Amino acid sequence: MPSSPDLTLLLTALAASCDAAVRARLVAAGHDEVRTVHGYVFQHLLVGPVRVTDLADLLGMTAQGASKVVAEMERVGYVVRRPDPGDSRVRLVEMTPRGYEAVEAGRAARAAVTAELLASLGTGADRVVDSLHDLADRTGALRDLMARRLRP
Repeated sequence: MPSSPDLTLLLTALAASCDAAVRARLVAAGHDEVRTVHGYVFQHLLVGPVRVTDLADLLGMTAQGASKVVAEMERVGYVVRRPDPGDSRVRLVEMTPRGYEAVEAGRAARAAVTAELLASLGTGADRVVDSLHDLADRTGALRDLMARRLRP
């Protein structure tokens, strides 16, 4: 353990642990193909179909990289590409029912992991959550997350 508080190290370790616990729950729910980057894609598709080039911009990656992720998600049934009704040369990416199921399974998994962690903190849970919320707000990370500007 570091001799002085290293929030970056602690938060990274906690995030990795939470991610592993959420992934285990997703696997148990039948979504073993979901990767972290898929969550970023899902968030941008929740509002409706998006062009691959626009998705790439939103994710801060190349169109080729976004196409690769979309193709992977399409292979496992989370998204589908369809022609744009306004321009048949353009392909829109949209979530499938299985994609929406994965989102709901992810939300349920995060809620369960959160509940377990908070229960382990006992009476100090509210103070820890308030402090983390304050730090996330001060750094702008919470604002970026809520505006879907956090990138993979």
